[in-house]
Amino acid sequence: MTPTSAAPAAEPLILLPPPFTLVTSAAPTDVHAEACRRAAADEEAAGTLVYAASEALIALAVVLAPAEPLARARRAFLIGMGALADALGSHAPPDKPIGFDWPDTLRFDGARLGGGRLAQPEGCPEEAVPDWLVFSAMLIASKRHAGDPGHTPGSTSLEEEAFPPGIAPLLAESFAQYLMRGLSVLEEDGFAAAGARYLAYLTPLPEDRVALDESGDALVTSAQGVSRLSLREALAAPAWRDPATGAPRL
Repeated sequence: MTPTSAAPAAEPLILLPPPFTLVTSAAPTDVHAEACRRAAADEEAAGTLVYAASEALIALAVVLAPAEPLARARRAFLIGMGALADALGSHAPPDKPIGFDWPDTLRFDGARLGGGRLAQPEGCPEEAVPDWLVFSAMLIASKRHAGDPGHTPGSTSLEEEAFPPGIAPLLAESFAQYLMRGLSVLEEDGFAAAGARYLAYLTPLPEDRVALDESGDALVTSAQGVSRLSLREALAAPAWRDPATGAPRL
């Protein structure tokens, strides 16, 4: 009997609502850069969603077309994070909390699961409307490659948290739907309404109260008074990302 080679695995079917256009990437750690490259090269790239999934990681990035100066357009990051958390929650096992560490780290049941990033054209002034923005996110799908989970107690994975196999394309679909909803709320009802989804997941100290101002900065009221956390400064170096690997910190 002549042996036959196995057929290659089919690409997962991902159904995105218009105006999204799906692009698949070979490696999750390349997704952010690929979306930025397409945004810079093609003025019609808005709506492009770049996606990749491996055994260890899931990543997606979407090209946005801002209509406001960068100082305010940056708030799209908060809308993207809210959409990411809503998408995760729609597929999550029950009774497990989802939360944010300001501004970019996503936690599941208290452990780091991934986070988000924002990019804009290099050198774009705060008062200018950017030609594009890219929101991207990365989640830990599995930590098998990292060995004993007891050695990385600060992080978790979709696999450890009992998400079903094959969840990656479903998360991409749900993210696109929630992102559209969030951007629609921003346009129709203003930032206060749209930013409420982000605030619903933010986990400050129990005694603190947090609000978002019109630039997306966090205003934290505590017993010591009111302090401002700059969104622009915080996004300069994603807290969840290991610069050596390009993946979430384990």
